[in-house]
Amino acid sequence: MDTAIVFPAIKPFDFADVARFLLLNPAARRLVARADETLGYSLIDRFREDPEDYSEAARVAFMTTCLALAEWAGEELGMAPRICAGPSFGGTPAAVYAGSLDFSDAVAATAGWGRRTADYFAREHRDVVTQSFARVPEDRLAEVLLDLDERGGWYDVACHVDDDFHMLSVHEHRLDWLKERLRAAGGLPLYTMRPPMHSAAFAPLRDTIEREVLAGVRFADPELPIVSDHDGTVLRSAAEVRTMLLDAVVRPVRWPAVVRTLREAGVRTVHMSGPDDLWGRVSCTTDNFEVVPLKPETALRPRRRNPVA
Repeated sequence: MDTAIVFPAIKPFDFADVARFLLLNPAARRLVARADETLGYSLIDRFREDPEDYSEAARVAFMTTCLALAEWAGEELGMAPRICAGPSFGGTPAAVYAGSLDFSDAVAATAGWGRRTADYFAREHRDVVTQSFARVPEDRLAEVLLDLDERGGWYDVACHVDDDFHMLSVHEHRLDWLKERLRAAGGLPLYTMRPPMHSAAFAPLRDTIEREVLAGVRFADPELPIVSDHDGTVLRSAAEVRTMLLDAVVRPVRWPAVVRTLREAGVRTVHMSGPDDLWGRVSCTTDNFEVVPLKPETALRPRRRNPVA
């Protein structure tokens, strides 16, 4: 087993970043048509009109782009992965690609999930944000967290991206202090995310999504093994995949654990399917694999065909 496919976590991206791909690529057009039928509106039109980074349409467009790129790579590049993974939001396209979740069901679930998430954080945890930062190894992060403990501050580690790259959820009034403390530890604060993500404190949201979004959604045993982004476990059953998606609300992402599992499975090449400027670029990924980015602009480039003899 030497090839894997990874679907990245969702990131802010503009309509212009993927519009031509969604409109012109045959695989993307097929999926967009199915998404339109499920949503009851034009995905592309709604995505163009809605400026929110994580709107319902943006979430569905991101997933559709990731899956269309994977389909294109299979048809045009001969990509044939034997295992897959998807940190955070990437778990949903991974479940679809692996054959555990129907695309139309994933579209409906993604839209419903986004609406419940927006409603929940409009009422609850309105003062909580998630801060990403690099260049803070775990021993120095432990010191920062100890300082927070001593100040009586609540926090939760949302993502362990690399040995020195994390995402931490805190109350917003502590954000300036946290950034200064990270800089004092030699760190580089990056972006602040709203709504926050991946904390046991959000268990009521998980319950709502299980009850109102995934109730009645059929999951199948995956045809392709899926590596859990929470602990690196290899998932092979429908129930495990369903639980992984729900647990994205309350459990942190541990990307080094995924990398370790992929290496142990014999993976040497990782295809990163979708808009990504993080998961395929951090050291724990690039030090262990040849990374092949699958991007909309790549899929739109004319490919040279071997002449017929």
